Amino acid sequence: MEGTEKVGMTHNEVSSLIIKAAIAVHRELGPGLLESVYQACLLAELKAMKLQAEEQVAVPIVYRGEKLTNNLRIDLLVENRVIVEIKAVEELHPIHTAQLLTYLKLADKKLGLLINFNTTKLIDGLERVMNGYLEEGE
Repeated sequence: MEGTEKVGMTHNEVSSLIIKAAIAVHRELGPGLLESVYQACLLAELKAMKLQAEEQVAVPIVYRGEKLTNNLRIDLLVENRVIVEIKAVEELHPIHTAQLLTYLKLADKKLGLLINFNTTKLIDGLERVMNGYLEEGE
């Protein structure tokens, strides 16, 4: 998960750009496609915005102090700061939020965006998830 973070960009600035990119993808494609399609298009949109973004980032699972052979895979990691979990479901449920929070904890990140592209208006499928608090300037 090493990356070259943009100097001076806060978590909020990065998340605002991700949301802008997601809205562009949703306007272009609309609802009803597979998560993998939205992920590929969102990745392309973020890279066009000159943001550092990685897909299917492996996050090690450590259980009782032992690193397991399996890894979790987060959909997108943007600027090595914000985890993006992409869904294309009828509606978001608390388990989706819990999943993202678990990813944030395991990856030691503070902010995640849960984006459900299977909505008429993207804003209705957007959830911001925090792992702790952001300090001023983060």
